[in-house]
Amino acid sequence: TSPDAPGAIGTYSQGIRAGNTVYLSGQLPLDPRTGELLSGDMHAQVRQVFTNLAAVATAAAAPLADAVRVTVYLTDLKHFPVVN
Repeated sequence: TSPDAPGAIGTYSQGIRAGNTVYLSGQLPLDPRTGELLSGDMHAQVRQVFTNLAAVATAAAAPLADAVRVTVYLTDLKHFPVVN
């Protein structure tokens, strides 16, 4: 877990290690300090999601740069260039 990412709500973890593999839970564009959901600017939302993921990965001593797979769900494909 990392205090630099939003806390897990419910019955899931921010991430879990299984052997040499770390699995991260999905993230929303939540500011971990305020718990507020970023709205509006898609660039800021994407940045926040990856900042949250990186915080959990770093806490697991598994830098996000070593990620093998990342899945991103979009509600509108017009945002694809921003995420890509």
